[in-house]
Amino acid sequence: MNLHTKTWVQRLPVPIDVAWDFFSQPDNLARITPPEMFLRVDGGSTGKPISEGMQLSYTLYPFMMIPVRWTTEIMRVSRPDFFEDRQLEGPYELWHHTHRFREIEGGTEMTDIVEYALPFDMLGEVVEALIVGRRLDEVFEYRRRKVAEILGAF
Repeated sequence: MNLHTKTWVQRLPVPIDVAWDFFSQPDNLARITPPEMFLRVDGGSTGKPISEGMQLSYTLYPFMMIPVRWTTEIMRVSRPDFFEDRQLEGPYELWHHTHRFREIEGGTEMTDIVEYALPFDMLGEVVEALIVGRRLDEVFEYRRRKVAEILGAF
C-alpha cells in the first residue's frame, strides 16, 4: 500500500468559532462539493454538529457518473482546533482526513490534510497518478472558492 498525503490551507476572515460551526455541520459538505459530483448525505447527519463516533453515509459521483457509496466515521473532535474522520467503507483502501483550525490575525487558518491509499497495488497507483490525485486537487480548489463565497476570503 502506497500512502499519499495532500495538504490544502485556506485563510478565512471569520473568527475560529464561525469557521468551526460551518465545517462541523455535515450537511455543509454538499454545499462545498462540486455540483457535478451530486453528493448526497444519506445517513448519520441529523442536523447536529459532528461528534466522536458519528458515522456519515454519502452517495457521490466522483468520476464518469459512476456512483460511489462512502461511509466515514468522525474519530476525534477537539473544538475549535481540529477534527478527524476516516473512511469505513468506500473507494479507498485508506482515507484519513484531518481538519485543523488556527486563529490568525484577522481570522482563521484552516488546513485540510488528507492521507489516502488506493486498492489494487500497481493499478491503484496508475489510477492515482492519472485521475485521483488531480481530482482531489480539483475538489479542494472548488471547496476553497465556495468557502470564500460563503465565509469570505483574505
